[in-house]
Amino acid sequence: MKLNELRDNPGATKTKKRIGRGPGSGKGKMGGRGIKGQKSRSGVAINGYEGGQMPLYQRLPKRGFTKPNRLSFAVVNLGLIQKFVDAGKLDAANINEDTLVSSGLVRRKLDGIRVLAKGDVTTALTIDVTGASKSAVEAVEKAGGALKVAAAE
Repeated sequence: MKLNELRDNPGATKTKKRIGRGPGSGKGKMGGRGIKGQKSRSGVAINGYEGGQMPLYQRLPKRGFTKPNRLSFAVVNLGLIQKFVDAGKLDAANINEDTLVSSGLVRRKLDGIRVLAKGDVTTALTIDVTGASKSAVEAVEKAGGALKVAAAE
């Protein structure tokens, strides 16, 4: 087999229908757009328009409130921290937000890092982070470590 003999499987590629190329093409004259009207013209953007009827997004009630200054935390599970410690990527005696980021466990700090209790802890870990769930604190202390939460949430 030579490079010039390479072909795609039959039926794998389909030639696109050329619009507006005469009556013999099957899509000539008005090119399948019908007669006149907004949608027969170019540059039409009418998503969400319901022909003058009140659109669905306006009919539905708006509820709730988005706090403009809310904090967003990077989340990490205890099981993953344990896995990184076992792999030698983290030092069990000194785990803080900077070491979590530099090890690649967390991409970026955001407003802080919050530790959650998913997974098992077997090593005595010393963790210093912005936030943690109560069950995560209990799990670390049960394994003989300490989880220090820097800022009150």
